[in-house]
Amino acid sequence: MKIEGEAQLVRVYIGENDTWHGKPLFEAIVLRAREEGLAGATVFRGIEGYGASSRVHTTRLLELSSDLPVVIELIDVHERVARFLPILDEMVGDGLVTTHPVHVVTYRARPSTD
Repeated sequence: MKIEGEAQLVRVYIGENDTWHGKPLFEAIVLRAREEGLAGATVFRGIEGYGASSRVHTTRLLELSSDLPVVIELIDVHERVARFLPILDEMVGDGLVTTHPVHVVTYRARPSTD
């Protein structure tokens, strides 16, 4: 797959304990994005944050160290992102999904050594 020029970045903000059909939601989103042919996905685990509930999640206090913030970034061309957004809407119960235009300078994989 080759992507150059204008594309879309999707950011999904959820909690690390969120689930989808018995598996971690962040994992389910990455696997589904791969099934749908999106160019790539990365999951970031936050050390502190809060969302719509205003409850702070942090690694600093032992009793609050569960359900840390997770951000998933997905990048692809606008058309594939547009097809994936309804899937995300179904999967993400509590959370935030944003899109941002990006300009892809380089997207490539190392040649296979098989």
